[in-house]
Amino acid sequence: MDTVDGVPTATNDQGAVPPAEPRPGARHRRARRVIVLSTAVAATAAIGAAFGLAASSATAAPASTSSTASIHAALGQNSYGYGYGSGGYGGYGYGGGSGSNGTGSSNSSGTSSLASATSAQEVGVVDITSQLTYAQAESAGTGLVLTSSGEILTNNHVVEGATSISVTVVATGAQYTATVVGTDATDDIAVLQLSNASGLSTAALDTASDATVGESVTGVGDAGGTGGTPSASPGTITALDQTITTQAEQTAASETLSGLIETDADIQAGDSGGPLFNASDQVIGIDTAAEQGGATTAGYAIPIATALTIAGQIESGQGSSTVTIGYPAFLGVEVDSANDATGVASSGATIAGVIDGSPAAAAGLTAGDTITAVDGTAIDSASALTTALGAHAPGDTVSVTWTDASGASHTAGVTLAQGPVA
Repeated sequence: MDTVDGVPTATNDQGAVPPAEPRPGARHRRARRVIVLSTAVAATAAIGAAFGLAASSATAAPASTSSTASIHAALGQNSYGYGYGSGGYGGYGYGGGSGSNGTGSSNSSGTSSLASATSAQEVGVVDITSQLTYAQAESAGTGLVLTSSGEILTNNHVVEGATSISVTVVATGAQYTATVVGTDATDDIAVLQLSNASGLSTAALDTASDATVGESVTGVGDAGGTGGTPSASPGTITALDQTITTQAEQTAASETLSGLIETDADIQAGDSGGPLFNASDQVIGIDTAAEQGGATTAGYAIPIATALTIAGQIESGQGSSTVTIGYPAFLGVEVDSANDATGVASSGATIAGVIDGSPAAAAGLTAGDTITAVDGTAIDSASALTTALGAHAPGDTVSVTWTDASGASHTAGVTLAQGPVA
């Protein structure tokens, strides 16, 4: 298996370089049976063969003990699904499912059966559009306004891989650019900050954590990624404190979410990051996953109190094993992680490819080179490279030592770029 800056990926037989470097364990989570994350919806055609990828070779983790089924990490509307067509990049779960590498399926019911959100349910709701430059794609999701100055709460997978983000306030139509304050890929939470925003109406939150089974709820969001008036899907709470495990797909690792609210609301692609309302139109959860193709409908939401706790950690500016503050540093290499899988140390991290225009390319690194040290610290695996780079921020200059295919050693100072959202 290959990795980008030490993170597992897969390549096609052309050895193409995947265009992003998510951190280990990042993103789409496998949920219960035939479950699919209500992930952002792609709206871009497949890109050229230069970035083509085969399906991920990642191995799915065992199903959760609270579940007997597996789930797909992305569902698209109008035949948009996970992966691009022939020659297209398959990472991040965004792309046309009609392609030979795509595994997404169309939502046959579309959004026609969904009601429109009420004006009260539009307050504090935003549509989020992310440009995934390295994947040549655009994604769409939903979020909530937490502060009048434009702090936004959403799912990590809504913005993962983003190189730029735009946000539209649903109630007013006002548009803003957004930057990432921080993310928690393990718990699927992200906090954004709108540029030059003020006087925004905030979402009404119910943090009492008193949700009960049988309680009426409504999932609201940008179903289908079409923008405009949000869709509203009514239902009831069917279970609490649920644990789900996502299916590993493409570059997305299998992960587990716990403590979730389960509902029979018809949560759809594009609803990710949107509110789950109680009968009083107060937000009790953040929609994050949904079951697709089973005998019953099941949607899953992160309790709002949990989401706010994680958001508070992000806002404090203190990173952790799960929380990344801001954007990751970006070197721009794909490396072979075969030794990581076997546990056998090697003499370095072998480069399978270099992204055009990246810091690595500017330094003269090429496919076939082997990185042996960063800032004088020996690198013996792809994961070691990931760890070394993870200790740095965009703009940091690091000393990279590598051996070329002829065996000659080189060392160069490399200024790390701002990577896509991890």
